[in-house]
Amino acid sequence: MDFSLWPAASRTWQEILEGAEYAERTGWHGVWIADHFLQNGDDLSIPVNEALALLAGLATRTERVRIGSMVLGNTYRHPAVVANWAATVDQLSGGRFVLGVGAGWQVNEHEVYGIDLPPVKELLARFEEACQVFRGLLTEDRFSLDGKYYQLTGAPLEPKPVKLPLLIGASGEKVALRIVARYADEWNHWGVPEVARHKGEVFRAHCEKIGRDPSTVRRLTQAMIQVIDAGDTEAEARRDSLVAAGRPAIIGTAAYVLDTIAQYPDAGIDELLIPDSFLGSGNQRFDALERLREEVFLKL
Repeated sequence: MDFSLWPAASRTWQEILEGAEYAERTGWHGVWIADHFLQNGDDLSIPVNEALALLAGLATRTERVRIGSMVLGNTYRHPAVVANWAATVDQLSGGRFVLGVGAGWQVNEHEVYGIDLPPVKELLARFEEACQVFRGLLTEDRFSLDGKYYQLTGAPLEPKPVKLPLLIGASGEKVALRIVARYADEWNHWGVPEVARHKGEVFRAHCEKIGRDPSTVRRLTQAMIQVIDAGDTEAEARRDSLVAAGRPAIIGTAAYVLDTIAQYPDAGIDELLIPDSFLGSGNQRFDALERLREEVFLKL
């Protein structure tokens, strides 16, 4: 299983770049950036950097790690524009880019910017058409689509990427995972190992219906993960707060974290992402990441 870093877009560009340079220097597999304009809450004063600019910047400032979007909200941009942008960023990265996309969901962003957030049924229908646009433009010489939401006529996209994986972020079991089974090269969802195991079983059933081998889809997941000392009441309180808020959290002693993470491969996970949003700043963040790398990753 590979391990990748997910720097928070609310950090400064310099902090994000330092995180990516640390990941590249110490053997992490990839660096992922979320696509949001605001924090998901009432406090709209927290700065958040725009994802497309960050990803283009990281593509030119790194040499080895995969660079990916986790994930671009379909409601924010026309999929043809995203496909053209992705093909260019893939060039900037030397073929290391992963186009991660999702249907879109964060209510406050749509409200304050006046961006339409349709009902879930339409949201997913739009997203499925968008996946057709991504696939068509990135692989065909000319692509046409007479869809309900998107219409393209003999549309080119040049230059083509050599190979640009399409990752879909989704967890909805009835419709979203069906879209993943049909269109995705890679699939991401949040979850601890038992959640990943259950989602994998549902996904396998969707693949069977269309005759696809589920093992052809690379699987990624993430949780709030940190190694702490036994009796660290402050860290334990932070963990309890995350769990109470419904966030998957694997926070405990090195033995506990190692034992829990070791269950991911059997649940079908190929790559584990580590969000750094709750790990503090400066040396505190890097100390936490390095402790996780040395006491857990290197022992698996």
